[in-house]
Amino acid sequence: MAHITIDCTTEIGRIKPMHAVNNGPIYARSDQTRGNFDLYKAAGIPFARNHDASFCASYGGEHSVDISAVFPNFDADPIDPASYDFVMTDEYLRTILDAGTQIFYRLGSKIEHGIKKYGTLPPKDFNKWAVVCEHIIRHFNEGFADGHHWNIEYWEIWNEPDLDPDDSTNKRCWGGTAKQFYELFTITARHLKACFPDLKIGGPALAHNTGAWLDGYLDALTAGETPVPLDFFSWHIYSTDPWKVMDKANVVREKLDRAGYTETESILNEWNYVENWNTKFIHSIEMIIGIRGAAFTTACMCEGQNGNIDMMMYYDARPSAFNGLFEYYTFRPLKGYYPFVMFNDLYTLGTQVKSESDDRDIHVVSAKNDENSAAMICYYTPDENAKEKTVMINATGTFDLYTFDDSHDYTKTGSITLPAAITMKPDSVIMLNK
Repeated sequence: MAHITIDCTTEIGRIKPMHAVNNGPIYARSDQTRGNFDLYKAAGIPFARNHDASFCASYGGEHSVDISAVFPNFDADPIDPASYDFVMTDEYLRTILDAGTQIFYRLGSKIEHGIKKYGTLPPKDFNKWAVVCEHIIRHFNEGFADGHHWNIEYWEIWNEPDLDPDDSTNKRCWGGTAKQFYELFTITARHLKACFPDLKIGGPALAHNTGAWLDGYLDALTAGETPVPLDFFSWHIYSTDPWKVMDKANVVREKLDRAGYTETESILNEWNYVENWNTKFIHSIEMIIGIRGAAFTTACMCEGQNGNIDMMMYYDARPSAFNGLFEYYTFRPLKGYYPFVMFNDLYTLGTQVKSESDDRDIHVVSAKNDENSAAMICYYTPDENAKEKTVMINATGTFDLYTFDDSHDYTKTGSITLPAAITMKPDSVIMLNK
């Protein structure tokens, strides 16, 4: 029997944005009678990163977000408003804001799998590239080039520069060497932080290399008399085990602290259920869109909240194989939509309270405000042959009981007076609301 203890009298801290995502909603336009805007908005998604947005025609496609799209001629004058094309990006980002979601802007390019590269090659002039980034920020936050005053706080420099080694013949995210990227990041971060001291400037959306590549990056950032400012460090992991996610989070935190970046936020801004990238990739996609992927999502949100991750951004809410929230063609909600709704209920309450589990496969987070409290309990394990478990919930009071599993979509199924034992099947979640 597994045991959970919930103590609403012991406050831990704030509920963090563990239910952020990559990319925004789809509006149902006059020539397109389908969309997910209302569902997206109802989930209360706090932040949306706009990486890979240019793959999606509904977001503006190749004319949106990427620097090669908004500043299409690198030989142009970066000070001249006429050098920029913000039209499609403006519309896309406005849609995100209309849904009540804040923007996390990735400066750089989508991943390029093709044999010819366009936006992922190193800029011809790193200093000029930094100035271009500056004016993109000024457009969205200070009105430059018929722009806006949207107060976008997070600005991320590049994406997955470590994905492929220096000697690779098909570099998908960064066409240069690690050393060249360290230089680009150093120049850009210093320039942007000098221009915008109150904004959060960071990166580099690390793909996987927490070893030599990360060590070299941190060495480069701290090599001078004054370390390069780093408001947040972003990183990625794809797995089926929440504890592997947390192991990587611990490595990241330890290395940041050792380098002196003790106040730097640790942001996991790409993650999802992936068994591997070749022989089991199709099976992974099948799991992402079903209850197993949804249970994994819930478990990771729980452990991220309990651990040392400051924000988690699911990849991806964009119509794609990785989207476990919305069906690809109809945009109807999939099983993976409901963990975001459930976690948002905790996020809205605001304050995490003490809750513990003595079983690694039973994940729990609890929250309260001045009047109400709630707990989310998830049974997820990487073992696909797992059996039902009895869970003893040690708490006091009577709660409404909501169930999320293969036959319930966050549905009220009764009430429960605690302490009490409840039987849970694998890949299921219960919510206790009071």
